[in-house]
Amino acid sequence: MAAVLAALAGYVDAIGFLQLGGFFVSFMSGNSTRLGVGLAAGNLQYIGIAAGLVAVFVSGVVVGVLVGREDWRWRRPAVLALVTASLLVAAIAHAGEPRWAMTASAFAMGALNALFQRDGDVAIGVTYMTGALVRMGHRIAAALRGGPRWDFLPFLMLWLSLTGGAALGALTYGAVGGAGLWAAAALAAALAVVVTISDRA
Repeated sequence: MAAVLAALAGYVDAIGFLQLGGFFVSFMSGNSTRLGVGLAAGNLQYIGIAAGLVAVFVSGVVVGVLVGREDWRWRRPAVLALVTASLLVAAIAHAGEPRWAMTASAFAMGALNALFQRDGDVAIGVTYMTGALVRMGHRIAAALRGGPRWDFLPFLMLWLSLTGGAALGALTYGAVGGAGLWAAAALAAALAVVVTISDRA
């Protein structure tokens, strides 16, 4: 599930990156760097876009956590329903107002990070890979010292999934533009159905 969601995040982020000319709807470290560059250069457009995306992303995290409270049986389906609805708004909006589509996409990616929670914190981050790559490096180092040989593989899988999703998103954007967001919404909806059935069992 985490790998599929990472692929979804990479897919949506690639579409956002190409649509926004180098800004991200998922990778907020990149937007934070762009914000810093904009502040140094006094570029109000950079500042506005980067700061706005970060604010919308954080808002998505907040709403996702509130919707998917940990003590609720239907937490995961509710979060995925929120993500699906946000991506549907993005897909619909793209035909007339791409900026609103990217805003809805950033909100969806923030909400996606509320899916895997443990003790009130993020258990698995699916829209950013720096932490996964650091953990992978730690596991490789441990293996070289005689520890478990393959413990790095889950983190490698997450990274490969996000990267592969981004490649597919870029190819899709090249072919159909922002209409590729419909596929992202469809995948999120399918995952919501799967998780609902799974959590009922």
